[in-house]
Amino acid sequence: MTRDDDARHMAHAAALGRRGMGQAWPNPAVGCVIESGGRILGRGWTQPGGRPHAEAMALDQAGARAQGATAHVTLEPCAHVSARGPACAGLLVAAGVARVVTALTDPDPRTAGAGHAHLRAAGIAVTTGVLADELRQDLAGFLLRFAQARPFVTLKLAATLDGRIATQGGESRWITGAPARALVHALRARHDAVMVGAGTVRADDPLLTVRGMGALRQPVRVVLSRALDLPADGALARSVPEAPLWLLHDGTAPAATVARWEGLGARLLPVASGPGGIDPAAALARLAGQGLTRVFCEGGGLLAAALLGAGLVDELHLFTAGAAIGAEGRPLLGPLGLARLVDAPRLALVRQQAIGADLHSIWRPTA
Repeated sequence: MTRDDDARHMAHAAALGRRGMGQAWPNPAVGCVIESGGRILGRGWTQPGGRPHAEAMALDQAGARAQGATAHVTLEPCAHVSARGPACAGLLVAAGVARVVTALTDPDPRTAGAGHAHLRAAGIAVTTGVLADELRQDLAGFLLRFAQARPFVTLKLAATLDGRIATQGGESRWITGAPARALVHALRARHDAVMVGAGTVRADDPLLTVRGMGALRQPVRVVLSRALDLPADGALARSVPEAPLWLLHDGTAPAATVARWEGLGARLLPVASGPGGIDPAAALARLAGQGLTRVFCEGGGLLAAALLGAGLVDELHLFTAGAAIGAEGRPLLGPLGLARLVDAPRLALVRQQAIGADLHSIWRPTA
């Protein structure tokens, strides 16, 4: 098999793996294709909640035909046995595959090369690094959990042409059109959690769920609220049974407030705070420790500025509407405290497209 063939099958596996984005945490969203002689025998991707793994699904499809076949997997097959299932490296050996092709080595110390070693020890040919750059982007959240103890952060902002997110009186529904809002729901579905600050909850009373597309597993709703001063009868409080709600606070809230939210079914996670509120780096570390790999931040301006200023934004999705509000409107970002232009966060445009009457652009940090 040529390198081009390997790349083609790995691209197929990558597309399958993306189906698990937002569904597979705390496990990575992996894809697997088993083929022989160019014929696809089995396909799989990590299922909601992290099990079954992609390899197990593909092997179940392939059955006895996996004997002597090649498995293309976007991440090194796991080498550890857990209470939820056997190690995928062992499953591939037992199935009798002749060759395994992977994109990346698993950074989880329970595997971290041991999966590849187990396969080679069983006489299976192993090829690594195929489409590594592409899969490094797809699996960035899982990789960041081990490299930096934080999840991948996507920041979504929506504003007018003059960079305003609301009128002076706070009216913001709707700056962008229905097609842009539908895309936001699709983006939510591809993340483990949707995160906002307490100010956004008080101002907009958002629900923060995925609607209109039959999501299998709703993202965790995360609110950063130092003192838990949130509407007790708002949309989030009423919908706890529909989707998980995690409240990150600094432990200073009254005991009765804590008890009320816990009684509703919310999960309360203490985290460090500073003069500006909850420390964004500490918040992300706390979320990574709970297994989250991809977080979709929807504001507001203060939280967005804090994340950008701390270098914690991995991808920015900006929705720009063809409207102008004027200087009295509320700005897209809160204060960044910059004294020099050279200190401004810099991002590079990845791509842009018209979405209805609005413009959707994607940006990533330049460093």
